[in-house]
Amino acid sequence: MAATAPLPHRHLLGIDQLSDADVTLILDEAEGWAEFNRRPQRQDDRLRGLTQVNLFFESSTRTLLSFEIAGRRLGAQVSTMPVGHSSVRKGETLLDTARTIDAMGADLIVIRHSDPGAAAAVAEVVRCAVVNGGDGTNQHPTQALLDALTIRRRKGRIAGLTVAICGDIRHSRVANSNRRLLPRLGATVRLVAPARLLPDDAEGLATFTDMDEGISGADVVMMLRIQRERMEDALTGLLGDFHSAYGLTHARLALAAPDALVMHPGPMNRGIEIEGALADDPQRSAILDQVENGVAVRMACLDLLARSRRT
Repeated sequence: MAATAPLPHRHLLGIDQLSDADVTLILDEAEGWAEFNRRPQRQDDRLRGLTQVNLFFESSTRTLLSFEIAGRRLGAQVSTMPVGHSSVRKGETLLDTARTIDAMGADLIVIRHSDPGAAAAVAEVVRCAVVNGGDGTNQHPTQALLDALTIRRRKGRIAGLTVAICGDIRHSRVANSNRRLLPRLGATVRLVAPARLLPDDAEGLATFTDMDEGISGADVVMMLRIQRERMEDALTGLLGDFHSAYGLTHARLALAAPDALVMHPGPMNRGIEIEGALADDPQRSAILDQVENGVAVRMACLDLLARSRRT
């Protein structure tokens, strides 16, 4: 929190744009905000006078609310545009909506959209900073950063750990960002899924279609939500036996490292990708830590992007 330099980027659109130094800066800044957020009084004014607009074209609870809380705790004027009641319903294009918000003097736009590349397209036409809150199956950079922070805080390190990412990898922007970030931080990443839910390009990572083999000895088991809204025909005939073949239970977790950590970006399909009792196990589950650290990471990102605007 004491750093004065901003990120050397106007926008945060994906993991690949961040250098190793950028990632370290964000995680270190987020550590400070994580401690700040546990104080009785949690109000800072470094974004006072700046305007943050959350533009979410997809349903969201955790990401949207954490960006709202993050902006308000930093003192920003935060507005969330109700897309369902906006001019988009009348045929206005995404880019025209973004230009309109920019013309109103927004300093930061946080956008979630179903189209891959939507955040980058918006960044091309506005003067304000743009944060990608998830664009289709493409990227979700702040989720990967908060996952890295959660592993680092719970395990004390990332380098040398084996992380098994399990479930609907093909349709997951969370997996897409994590499989880019975690190997750069020294983790060994495995992708575990039915063959039709593995990505076409696994980028040299180890892939497994057998869940028991994939999580064997893993230090972190990261489960993913079955994304029914993106799967279409790929879902046919899969859900019925998904839990027995790929669902994570206490019994199956015994195959992983003795102190293996369980993660899930939410929302969870209890009884499908994860056993409810395991999700609620405070010794093994880091799911609520991920939620808590999400606010800290997003505070760090908003602060770092806004520093150049404040000066």
